[in-house]
Amino acid sequence: MDNFDFDLPERPPLILVVDDIPKNLELVGNILSLEQYQISVADDGDKAWKIINRISPDLILLDIMMPTIDGYTLCRKIKALEDKKDIPVIFITAKSSPEDLIKGFELGAVDYITKPFNAAELTARVRTHIALYRAKKKNEYLIEELRAALVQVKTLSGLLPICCVCKKIRDDEGYWQQVETYISAHADVRFSHGLCPACIRTKYPQFAKAILDKQKTEADPSPPPASPKKCRR
Repeated sequence: MDNFDFDLPERPPLILVVDDIPKNLELVGNILSLEQYQISVADDGDKAWKIINRISPDLILLDIMMPTIDGYTLCRKIKALEDKKDIPVIFITAKSSPEDLIKGFELGAVDYITKPFNAAELTARVRTHIALYRAKKKNEYLIEELRAALVQVKTLSGLLPICCVCKKIRDDEGYWQQVETYISAHADVRFSHGLCPACIRTKYPQFAKAILDKQKTEADPSPPPASPKKCRR
């Protein structure tokens, strides 16, 4: 999974534009630059493949008819990479027959834009698919965070080495910690300290009854039931 830090402001999306016609690269680059996107360009499939192996763009705009490696072949190679397969690919092409569209979708493309394209349509489709891609990545990140938290919680349900005298717990690295310190590090809890009834009777026998009566009153502040009134004859 790509390394996204969702606690920080998102970086501008990076778009890779692949087309063997320089004018198309310039036109698409100018349109998308107005939307504050970062743009990387390649004028053939080989160059695009080298870029993709070096960086992870948020979206790829890919021409179909190109020398050396055509768009279909490049898309197939991208989808075979485990860490790149989820990058959305939009084909930009003059080929718009149903067979061409189906072939592109079967290879993993998320959309098509036909030439000559409309600038508003291009930016709308790019914006939509980048938002979907980033939302998917954020969901994956949150799922991993949840899994890590569950692993931490499960460690509390296992067998814990605890000293029978001082009651310290030995952690996974062999260090002995106070119970409060260990549990606070492995679960979202905080501690308040007090004395149980047995310890109160042992440590403060002369005050035990008063303390325990007060604790009982604080735990159940409801007044005692009123005595039934006697009827006068």
